[in-house]
Amino acid sequence: MAEVLTRLRSLHSWSKSHEGKKLIRFTLVSAVSTITSFAAISLLYGLKIISGILWATLVGNLIASLPAYNLNRRWTWGKRGRSHWRKEILPFWTMTALGIGVSQLGALYARHVVKTHHLSHLFNTGLVAGANLVSFAIFWVLKLMVFNRIFRVHEIEEIDEHLTAEESTPS
Repeated sequence: MAEVLTRLRSLHSWSKSHEGKKLIRFTLVSAVSTITSFAAISLLYGLKIISGILWATLVGNLIASLPAYNLNRRWTWGKRGRSHWRKEILPFWTMTALGIGVSQLGALYARHVVKTHHLSHLFNTGLVAGANLVSFAIFWVLKLMVFNRIFRVHEIEEIDEHLTAEESTPS
């Protein structure tokens, strides 16, 4: 029991560190994006607004990518002001396109299952949205590593931010 408490305290301390906060925020933004794309795909395909699996997956993921950029840039990495085209926008949309490409592979698999098994539309909708969910779960770790480099704040700014946070935290 003492070891569990020690680990929990260590995890709690880490969650208050700069890197811990960043990872938690990135994870929360990813959760928001995942829920948004899952809901969009479910509605678009489930309500037959877009009948094609690949198109519904593409549009659902594009819808989710719009808030993801701003949330990651501003909240996760603390960037303000104008976005830098080459250092931020282009890499983000390149990674987003790669992620959508991976999701399209999942959508191709889902389309194959839908066409060969003749299941209910409700089940097919769950399969299409679930395939997208699995595809993005696979892609998530790579995005974390790349986005951490894209939105990297200068070392001096990080140290300043950390010291300010420590000073404002009651002992």
